[in-house]
Amino acid sequence: SDGATSFLLMEYRYMSVFMVGFSIIIILLLGLSTPIDHQQGLNTKGDIWADAAFSMIAFLLGSSTSIASGWIGMRIAVYSNGRTALTAANGYSPGFITAFRGGIVMGFGLSSLALLNLFVGICFFKLYYSGTDSSTITRLYGSIAAYGLGGSSIALFGRVGGGIFTKAADVGADLVGKVEQNIPEDDARNPGVIADCIGDNVGDIAGMGSDLFGSFGEATCAALVVASACKDLQTNWYSMMFPLLISAVGIICCVLTSFVATNLKPATCKEDIEPVLKTQLIVSCVLCTAAMLGLCFFCLPSSFKMLFMNGRMEKVHNWGCWLCICCGLWSGLGIGFITEYYTSNRYQPVKELANSCVTGAATNVIYGLALGYKSAIIPIIALAITIYVSYSLAGVFGIALGALGILSTMAICLTVDAYGPISDNAGGIA
Repeated sequence: SDGATSFLLMEYRYMSVFMVGFSIIIILLLGLSTPIDHQQGLNTKGDIWADAAFSMIAFLLGSSTSIASGWIGMRIAVYSNGRTALTAANGYSPGFITAFRGGIVMGFGLSSLALLNLFVGICFFKLYYSGTDSSTITRLYGSIAAYGLGGSSIALFGRVGGGIFTKAADVGADLVGKVEQNIPEDDARNPGVIADCIGDNVGDIAGMGSDLFGSFGEATCAALVVASACKDLQTNWYSMMFPLLISAVGIICCVLTSFVATNLKPATCKEDIEPVLKTQLIVSCVLCTAAMLGLCFFCLPSSFKMLFMNGRMEKVHNWGCWLCICCGLWSGLGIGFITEYYTSNRYQPVKELANSCVTGAATNVIYGLALGYKSAIIPIIALAITIYVSYSLAGVFGIALGALGILSTMAICLTVDAYGPISDNAGGIA
């Protein structure tokens, strides 16, 4: 706990300097820019500086939320590690439920905080951008787009910095323990195990939380900006908030899904853990598919005009938007299963990689690298199909909805992701 706290505080100290410096750059570059035209509502120099100031505020809000997301995730993981180790002494089921509930707090807390802060930021900005004309609405959501930039900027520090620390500590502990001293992994006699556990908290938990928050912020703000350019959607508050409602409905579906693992069908033995976690992903996708259909028909008009990249305004249907979300939702699930196939020791790729070690390190490295290249083929094809279908149905707005579809089950995906480091560190503590 002390080690993870010290690392993050030091990292956040450098982040704060970056946030201040980059905020100054944002307000200067945007404030000194040249007015585009009167249709954008930038009739005075004051309008430009106001937009620049609000963009800076959105950037700081996104950065602060990203930092808070990483910190909350780290604290929850630290508290859950020891509790999981204690409850696991009573059997697989209590240990699994404790670790999973720790992941639930982290996953749902991060998703809710990201959504809440973005909505509060939009409501705050509307106090200034109070007009109902098209140009004012466009300026509002153009300024709030810096929220995603702030989240992504901090994710660079959290994911890369924490990831490097994680791998350095992990490999270092293994080299000292397994190779030099010939002692088991997570052995209490190896001081490097402490750094390994800290690395799991700051990299796989805090870094991952900041990283996914950045993805959420970018995808949501992109959808808001594109939607603000459509006059058919500007007149309806529910239509404009549709990107946020996708994430909100996704959180509700994930809450219902979590009861499957904690109450209806928890893991009772080692062999049950992986199927239970897989069930979480599948059930959440099924629930989101049904819920998003009702959401699309409730929030969006039956048809509206969107600008496509060919410069023409074309008709888009609400059921087409639902298909865009579904494409992203199910392609994301497929990518997850493909990743598991190439990384789990239950399947042939990892077994073949293990066999390649018999002939030496060279064949192991070559085969592992080739396997990594091969594993990316299907996910790239899935993303390409999602982008093509989404654009064909709803233009650039459809692509943004496809990205939100992938992230709609972010709460349960974060729960499953956090379960791994929590249970891993619990094993080290035990």
